[in-house]
Amino acid sequence: MLDNDLKGQLKAYLERLQRPVAIVASVDDGDSSKEMLELLEDIRAQSSLISVEVRRDDAERKPSFALTSPGQDIQLRFAGLPMGHEFTSLVLALLQVGGHPSKAAPELLEQVRGLDGEFRFETYYSLSCQNCPDVVQALNLAAVLNPNISHVAIDGALFQDEVEARQVMSVPSIFLNGELFDQGRMSLEQIVAKLDTGAAQREAAKIATKDAFDVLVVGGGPAGAAAAVYAARKGIRTGVAAERFGGQVLDTMAIENFISVPHTEGPKLAAQLEQHVREYDVDVMNLQKATALVPAGADGLVEVKLESGASLKSKTVVLSTGARWRQMGVPGEDQYRNKGVAYCPHCDGPLFKGKRVAVIGGGNSGVEAAIDLAGIVSHVTLFEFDSKLRADEVLQRKLRSLANVRIITSAQTTEVLGDGQKVTGLVYRDRVGGDSHRVELEGIFVQIGLLPNTEWLKGTVELSPRGEIVVDDRGQTSVPGVFAAGDCTTVPYKQIVIAMGEGSKAALAAFDHLIRTSAPAPTPVEAHAA
Repeated sequence: MLDNDLKGQLKAYLERLQRPVAIVASVDDGDSSKEMLELLEDIRAQSSLISVEVRRDDAERKPSFALTSPGQDIQLRFAGLPMGHEFTSLVLALLQVGGHPSKAAPELLEQVRGLDGEFRFETYYSLSCQNCPDVVQALNLAAVLNPNISHVAIDGALFQDEVEARQVMSVPSIFLNGELFDQGRMSLEQIVAKLDTGAAQREAAKIATKDAFDVLVVGGGPAGAAAAVYAARKGIRTGVAAERFGGQVLDTMAIENFISVPHTEGPKLAAQLEQHVREYDVDVMNLQKATALVPAGADGLVEVKLESGASLKSKTVVLSTGARWRQMGVPGEDQYRNKGVAYCPHCDGPLFKGKRVAVIGGGNSGVEAAIDLAGIVSHVTLFEFDSKLRADEVLQRKLRSLANVRIITSAQTTEVLGDGQKVTGLVYRDRVGGDSHRVELEGIFVQIGLLPNTEWLKGTVELSPRGEIVVDDRGQTSVPGVFAAGDCTTVPYKQIVIAMGEGSKAALAAFDHLIRTSAPAPTPVEAHAA
């Protein structure tokens, strides 16, 4: 199952175990159970502290295995083979069950330990989902820390009956005590905030007591992280208020054009961004959504109001709120989001195995999505609003070579159809002839570009007709002391490397602004000499 290189790496990690780890496997005679046992045997062979017990007659999902430690009340289980993106989740679970401490903030770990009640979590994931490991790892850690918390991570592609019965059409899908808890990427911090209803109020009260910053960065994506690092290196008081650190990078599968790094993945890069920022004296305030910007008044401080009710003040502000997936804005889209309407083909594609799906958008993202999905689903119909596809020619040639793909151009999607529970089709209008057509299908993947996260700035900062923050060559906005960088601005070409450069430039411009506005007024003698 594991090659020799991977076994060697695993052996090195497992040397960190501080106590025994007992693996209890629940199997049947199927091929998947045999593969799982082969994987578990490879793991057992790498450490004398690991044991494997095999059970065939219990009531657990098959194949699945539990991780525990003698004398510890830990309820943690993987249903399926946690390979692909989830292999890291398995290694972390082994280490944490084996007593290796987590690197999470101590106050967050104590908050998890203090949760009172019974929390039975189940997470459905897919092996190709880059968003799923964050959830799986967060809930695994919670199960290790608190005996009131149990967690089962379930490979949705292997347990299709459950996926169908629970109408899981998007991963990760998290169930708590049998009811849907949430969908999509969540950090441990976000999960705890949702469980601990008083956490948001306590954090708001804490934020309200903070002194004014020299530079306050709003947003934690590549632009925001770069701005924070550059500001902090100047030795000035720097803060970051981010709705989720990493921003849209967290939703990016493969990154192969980040110069000097031939290949990485979004979640990995996002974690590295946050780690780099935290190496400096930066006050990172996560899970904080900005709702209003108040230009500097008599006190010379810009105010940023937060959704929690708290507000922050700073001498300068760098806006780096990024962008989000653009929606179609048609009837039925909101109703069937995560019930057949999806935005991440890598994450949710495996849930539509053997089904008919549509891809909306003929740019690079849409054509790449259609190519990927064609290898999983029974049929893909790609709809493009324009009269021709806009993707690179090499991608178009690949798409047109696939037998189970249909391309419809000059098509305007007008409605998402469903039966109340899930998507059953869509309606599109032929922009040439004007006729409407109905297409029967089970999934719709929307890939039509990005929308800047700037609605909260309307009426305060100058925005372009597309909603982007208008900036000059220094990142300065129309409001003195307020700068902006990244995908939320008018700077062309929305790329990670460009956002980082723009974030760095905005921080340097903010520092220059601080120097010039804080310089003492010239004395009469100096003024006369000038």
